[in-house]
Amino acid sequence: MRRCRCRYRGQPKAHPQHVFTAIAVNVERLSGLSSADETSLPRPPTAFQDFLDQRGIPRPKSWRTVTGRP
Repeated sequence: MRRCRCRYRGQPKAHPQHVFTAIAVNVERLSGLSSADETSLPRPPTAFQDFLDQRGIPRPKSWRTVTGRP
């Protein structure tokens, strides 16, 4: 079992510290995201997609679209 370094001892006191730390990390992560109004550029193709394109091989469908999940 991995031990963490907490300011307080015992699970009842350490758990809120973990929750607040997770909230702070998520707030920091969300603050770095661009707003929905800005248009983002499409991601560049991966090395595998470049490989397929150079050889004229059709790209496989995404597993998300193959299974028919929304």
